[in-house]
Amino acid sequence: MILELEGVRAFYHCVGEGDNVILMHGWGGSTESFKPVFDYLSKNYKVYAFDFPGFGKSDLPPAVWGKEEYGKFFMNFLKSTGIERTNIIAHSFGGRIAIWLAANYPEKVNKLILINSAGIKPRRTVKYHIKVAIAKTGKKLFALSIFGKYREHLLNNLYNLIGSKDYQQQTGIMRSILVKVVNEDLRGLLPKIIAPTLLIWGENDKDVPLSSAKIMESEIKDAGLIVFKDAGHFSYLDKFSDFCVIVTRFFG
Repeated sequence: MILELEGVRAFYHCVGEGDNVILMHGWGGSTESFKPVFDYLSKNYKVYAFDFPGFGKSDLPPAVWGKEEYGKFFMNFLKSTGIERTNIIAHSFGGRIAIWLAANYPEKVNKLILINSAGIKPRRTVKYHIKVAIAKTGKKLFALSIFGKYREHLLNNLYNLIGSKDYQQQTGIMRSILVKVVNEDLRGLLPKIIAPTLLIWGENDKDVPLSSAKIMESEIKDAGLIVFKDAGHFSYLDKFSDFCVIVTRFFG
């Protein structure tokens, strides 16, 4: 289904009956990222899977959005679909938006599951600072008139060389959005979350370290942490059967 909100078309699926559950995908994902979970939960719940603007079948955002813009867009989605209160399962980037929503609109969130969630700004390494310095120097260098029409091509080659995998896979406005969201620290919002929260992590996550989960567990009032052994960033797929049992028990 397509829903147009403030000129931006958003794609979503909705199947099932019962309590609401909304699935919020990670960076580079879409409704398809949660398909096994969607199919499983739709047997007992009314499940929504939503493509954030810039992903899947939804339109690009009209500007460089961060957590607040995505959060407000999602609030408009809730209003337009008549959802007064919901359970949320959010993975990685989707966790950023879920944290923002749960902290600012606690009346909207019944129970919250954060899977390998982003939101804690990592400690920057020397390697990271070197890459940033190279990028800034390259941007100034290629701005010189001698590079003319080759400027954008050279910049793209530089960014592809030193940028993260997520950055390399994006173009245009989505690259700017990625830079903005990864530099937003949501730690200050954690104490404002009152919904019962379950944190599910893969012990071998290379994208969002387990240390982030432990910070979230300590700073969200009613939070518990489950760590899956031999699982990575997509822990809900790596340990799908265990995940389904845990979610069913948590939602009750």
